[in-house]
Amino acid sequence: MKVNVKLEVQYDGTDFNGWQIQEGQTGSRTVQSELKQAVEKVVKEPIVLIGAGRTDAGVHARGQVANFITTKPIPEEKWIPALNSLLDGDIRVTAAEEVPLEFHAQHSALKKMYCYYILNSQYADVFLRRYTLHCTYPLDIESMSAAVESLKGRKDFRAFCASGSSVKSFERTIYQADIFYRGKLLVFRITADGFLYKMVRTVVGTLLEIGKGKQPPEWMESLIEGGERIKAGPTAPPQGLVLEKVWYVE
Repeated sequence: MKVNVKLEVQYDGTDFNGWQIQEGQTGSRTVQSELKQAVEKVVKEPIVLIGAGRTDAGVHARGQVANFITTKPIPEEKWIPALNSLLDGDIRVTAAEEVPLEFHAQHSALKKMYCYYILNSQYADVFLRRYTLHCTYPLDIESMSAAVESLKGRKDFRAFCASGSSVKSFERTIYQADIFYRGKLLVFRITADGFLYKMVRTVVGTLLEIGKGKQPPEWMESLIEGGERIKAGPTAPPQGLVLEKVWYVE
């Protein structure tokens, strides 16, 4: 009897070389490899672990989703304690349930939400350095908010895709994009049906150029229309980025 198990996972990506197992790099620490090993210790058989998104090295997740099929399931309520007892403290399984066999963590996803966190202050905060970008420049939030409006809708985002991507289409639908303060942190939040390679970090790097006054808000729209990565802003560092949530059909 085959059972498909869906997991919700959070992790501090600081000490990982991303989510995905690195083929040919046996010493590379990834979230997928460690979670896969933990599952296989529980079920005592090889499994294929599928993730909703392939977060890069240094990127965090609060709501990553993964699934695997096994012929040796344990009671549903046992998955969380069993797996967490085998994982290091920078990975936690927060939910586990049996789902239909056709469920696929990546292909069944309807949309995903990422947040990028910026500490915009003169001084760094030692307790936030692993999870935020520290920016000492004063930022024009109104200009950044105006630029964010250009992202919404179905558009070609090749200007924000890093080299090395093999996607067939650069079109994505942005359902929500905004920038706001949460306490002392400036948060860029974006929800879409999918994201290109390093897309969110490149958008953030572009927004920071606008926030610093180096470019006008209209620059964002011109980059989308031009479609040239070389003209967009730099790729923001990974530590401020968090995969917050993945949605599926209920």
